[in-house]
Amino acid sequence: MNHATIEKSIPLMAILTLVVVLIGGLVEIVPLFYLKSTVVEVKGMRPYTPLELKGRDIYLKEGCYNCHSQMIRPFRDEALRYGHYSLAAESMYDHPFQWGSKRTGPDLARVGGKYSNAWHQAHMRRPQDVAPESVMPPYPWLEKTELDYADIADRMSALTKVGVPYTQEQITNAITDLKAQAIFQSDDKNLKKRYGDRMALDDFDGIPDKITELDALVAYLQMLGTLVDFSTPQPQTR
Repeated sequence: MNHATIEKSIPLMAILTLVVVLIGGLVEIVPLFYLKSTVVEVKGMRPYTPLELKGRDIYLKEGCYNCHSQMIRPFRDEALRYGHYSLAAESMYDHPFQWGSKRTGPDLARVGGKYSNAWHQAHMRRPQDVAPESVMPPYPWLEKTELDYADIADRMSALTKVGVPYTQEQITNAITDLKAQAIFQSDDKNLKKRYGDRMALDDFDGIPDKITELDALVAYLQMLGTLVDFSTPQPQTR
């Protein structure tokens, strides 16, 4: 059978194309069924705290992912600008993940701890005050809108259905833990016991008498890229 015969017959061309695609698909997909996991777990990763989880929800609601990616590619120029390339394990509890490919603004995979809470507060009120070249719109309502966290325990419970390892203790104490992280100088002993020491604890919005959407969003941003200790060697995927 020569090329001319195949190219002149649309049904034959379609059948042979389908066969080739099926073979390629099987070669790519079948080996995955024999792997326990496609993600190499790394030390330090944990599920989001209740406040961080609400902050991530606000991040999605406000469409931040439309202009900011959360994946540093394994290239020299990316690492020089943003830090260590992203590991799959860093997104293992994200549903959906925030990798993205659009960067109107900088990548945020390692933004945690890069700026102070005061910087984030000013940035959300009017981005151009701290980054004059920014085209980002202001989000002043975040610090004026009290955070609705009544459903946080249900939200965490739902995430356990897709593999996020929240314990019953974490779910039961969700509201208590959320308040402990957002209220400055609160008793955070039990919060750290449940989630570890790698988290930001502060009055994130600069308004001590209430918990706002800005509290949650800044807590989420201050966590990004801080859980894994890259000063120690990390396992490599094969």
